Amino acid sequence: MATSTLTITETDNSVDVSRRVVAGAAGGLVGGVVFGMMMQVMDMIPMVAMMVGSESIVVGWGLHLAISVALGVGFGLVSVRGLDSWGRGIGMGVGYGVAWWVMGALLLMPAKLGMPVFMLNTMAWQSLMGHMIFGAVLGVVAVAVIRKGADRA
Repeated sequence: MATSTLTITETDNSVDVSRRVVAGAAGGLVGGVVFGMMMQVMDMIPMVAMMVGSESIVVGWGLHLAISVALGVGFGLVSVRGLDSWGRGIGMGVGYGVAWWVMGALLLMPAKLGMPVFMLNTMAWQSLMGHMIFGAVLGVVAVAVIRKGADRA
């Protein structure tokens, strides 16, 4: 019978860094696609492109996915002990998504676009939901990748 958590020792620094980076990148990409589809429906992808002086949907998607993968790698690096169970992976992913909602959607993006920062309106609350879903997907995929790697080891 399979156990619900991985066995991790102090000597292996949880899961090795390269596996956590790959797991985070994969989670960031999948989470970014899911969140990006929501953003596409809400016509927010061109706003992402505006951060680099464009309004192109292709540029917006490219930038959004690049950011998503980078955030996923960061998640993999900071989640030393969080990727050993589904609950912790999802919980940490959602928390990470909320943190990036504050830093990205409420602060960095509006500041870059010359808009008011920390503006809480309907779009901001929708963005929070999207960031939380991104984080949950990120956590699920990262744990799945780590578990797949543990099965091969």
